[in-house]
Amino acid sequence: MTGKQLLLVEDDRKTQAYNKELFEGYGFNVSTALTLAKAKDVIKRKTPDAIVLDVGMPDGCGLAYLREFRQKSKIPVLLLTGSGNDSDIIDGFECGCNDCLPKPYNFDVLLARLKNLLRTAEQLPETISVGALKLNLFSGRAFLNDDDLNLTEKEFAIIRLLTQSAGKMIDTEIVYEKVWGQPMAGDKNALQVAITRLRKKITPAGYDIISVRGKGYVFEVKR
Repeated sequence: MTGKQLLLVEDDRKTQAYNKELFEGYGFNVSTALTLAKAKDVIKRKTPDAIVLDVGMPDGCGLAYLREFRQKSKIPVLLLTGSGNDSDIIDGFECGCNDCLPKPYNFDVLLARLKNLLRTAEQLPETISVGALKLNLFSGRAFLNDDDLNLTEKEFAIIRLLTQSAGKMIDTEIVYEKVWGQPMAGDKNALQVAITRLRKKITPAGYDIISVRGKGYVFEVKR
């Protein structure tokens, strides 16, 4: 795992420093964050290969952060929970973690789980490519001819979902539920606005999102 970029999101300075030193001893390049706000800042500047995330953070809940983060990125996350209760572990996986380790833990177990998580991630596709359009599933960024489209989290989640089924219609309700993480409840406005913004960004390059009235959306390549 030499050279892998790792982000440790941990509010306990002593634990953070201890884990950082040990991970670096195994060849990882380690960035750290004592808050969720700092974690967001680090990820903007440098995309890690994996994240070790503590649930209990001073500026918010790690689970809520993970649920939001998972809408835009596939970066592997190993979640550290406050206990081994089944409900805590289930909550972690439902929010999108790739693995979950209760506290207190043995560092060797943490290391073994992280290595396994990274091996699994290496077997997954990092990008979706449709001609000149490329979606980086780990960073949550989309490019046209190497130019960043600067998509919002929701826009990226929508185009990722549609390109994975290019040429096939996906029901409006399914798109909304996958992207917003809740039932649509008859309110299509937010989705329609996001689709309109997406169209403006991709149609000049020969792509389109077709609306099937009252049914759903289809991603199409025009040329």
